[in-house]
Amino acid sequence: MRSFFAAIQFLTICPFPSRFPCGEKELRQSVLFFPVVGLLLGGVIAVLAVGLGWIFPPLPASALIVIAMLAVSGGFHMDGLADTADGFLSSRPKERILEIMRDSRTGPMGVIGVACTVVLKVAALASVPNVLLLGTVFLMPLAGRCALVLASAVLPYARPQGGLVSAFSKPRWPTLSLALLVLFAASWLGLRAAGLTASGLSVLTTLAFSLYCNRRIGGFTGDTLGAACEIAEVMPALVAAAWRWPQ
Repeated sequence: MRSFFAAIQFLTICPFPSRFPCGEKELRQSVLFFPVVGLLLGGVIAVLAVGLGWIFPPLPASALIVIAMLAVSGGFHMDGLADTADGFLSSRPKERILEIMRDSRTGPMGVIGVACTVVLKVAALASVPNVLLLGTVFLMPLAGRCALVLASAVLPYARPQGGLVSAFSKPRWPTLSLALLVLFAASWLGLRAAGLTASGLSVLTTLAFSLYCNRRIGGFTGDTLGAACEIAEVMPALVAAAWRWPQ
């Protein structure tokens, strides 16, 4: 149970009382619960979306939903996206890319990457038909957290010395299979064919991005995992916005 609390503490801003201490052991085993945290976040954001939909038109409601998704994780994954964009778009060798990504300052490429991702999420959500909106909002956080498991399972850690992400145990095939099973089952229950399409696209996009990371820096870092999470989150909204077949 403590590993579950460790996953919540790592992936969200939710604090836990001191009677639930989460040490290195719990953190190392918490990857198994990343999809569960995605399910919980999806449920919370979906409930919020219902309330916002009653008050606001689609565009401001979509903007507030995206802001809530960012806030619940403390902008943790978006920060990784910014650092990844700064490093990968610098056209430098591996060692220099890793140095740039470790720098806490955000450069112009990082700002552009964050802006493009936020705008794309808001525009896509605002275009999703009402019949698909709740399922889409529910699926987005789940797809992002499953992308964390997938990207860290298929790649080695890129840095020679340990970082925060190196404290986690590398997901094995049973853990990865369970994460994908949860993702596709929730997708089918929430959005039927559209959900399966969105999940499949999220998985394929995460794999393609992982291959790119491997080519550029020889593996993954915490920053590239954050980027994978944000990229995977976009896919359900894009698919739902483009979906034209009845459910």
